[in-house]
Amino acid sequence: MIVFDLQCRDGGETFEAWFRSNKDYDESLARGLLECPLCGSANVGKAPMAPSVPKKGKSDALAKLAAAQAELLKDSRWVGDEFPDTARAMYHGDLAPERVHGQATVEQAKSLAADGVPVAPLPLPVVPPDQLN
Repeated sequence: MIVFDLQCRDGGETFEAWFRSNKDYDESLARGLLECPLCGSANVGKAPMAPSVPKKGKSDALAKLAAAQAELLKDSRWVGDEFPDTARAMYHGDLAPERVHGQATVEQAKSLAADGVPVAPLPLPVVPPDQLN
């Protein structure tokens, strides 16, 4: 459903009308089914409408995603570009298991997954600790 503000071209009154689609509005107008609820004039058309503009800043969904990622990483150690080797070494038992995060190329990530190493991409980019302000 879509709502339009309509305006009477004779009296200037503005009123709302609901339609299934823009095509439904066009068909109703062409068939003379639209009229002003105050004066009954069929001389009506769409009134200027302000667009719906979202608030500036992070959306609630993005903020929730960022908070969830921060929670996941709070007990994780940054290993940078050593991530593929570190993850593989932990998987094979050469290093004690711990929560780590870092960087990997697409090829490295595919290789880890193909070898059965349990890794997953993070939904948002992570700034390396040495690059934080």
